[in-house]
Amino acid sequence: MLSPFSLDDAALVQRYAGDPQVARTTLHVPHPYLDGMAEKWIASHLLQYLEKRNVVFAIRSRAGDLYGAINLSLRMGDQWGELGYWIGLPFWNKGYCTDAARRVVRFGFEEMGLNKIYARYLEGNGGSGRVMEKIGMIREGIQRQHAMKDGVLRDVVEYGILRSEYTCGCSIRSGNHFRGAP
Repeated sequence: MLSPFSLDDAALVQRYAGDPQVARTTLHVPHPYLDGMAEKWIASHLLQYLEKRNVVFAIRSRAGDLYGAINLSLRMGDQWGELGYWIGLPFWNKGYCTDAARRVVRFGFEEMGLNKIYARYLEGNGGSGRVMEKIGMIREGIQRQHAMKDGVLRDVVEYGILRSEYTCGCSIRSGNHFRGAP
């Protein structure tokens, strides 16, 4: 289930996003995740949405338990969005991120009118790459030594999907058609 965050989520956001294993695998989650950071981040969501710069969703169970976050950073003039996400360590490898990513890609194309959605991950985070492949994204390349993380320049792997690939329900990879995002 996807929903907006509330300030009531701040303690769990700090706990899950602040986990060193979660922070180590993301481009933009800081470590340590200090007191007050989650509240400030949550409070920024409405303005970012109203300005069509970023749409952030909480990933939750049907009962409302928080699992993680997913967002689309928007550049409406160029008709693209960058998909980003993190999942709390207790919920890794359970399919929650893939399900949420499919829903957000659908939202980006069908509700926001985007032409392209892309996502990036730090090389070595194969789980994130598998999510991107499962939702129909195509590997577009590697940005070598592109991001500084924990004092080390890291390669960043980029995937993307176009509206035309999403609309037809398929993408082309190595000459083969495969089912993409629903």
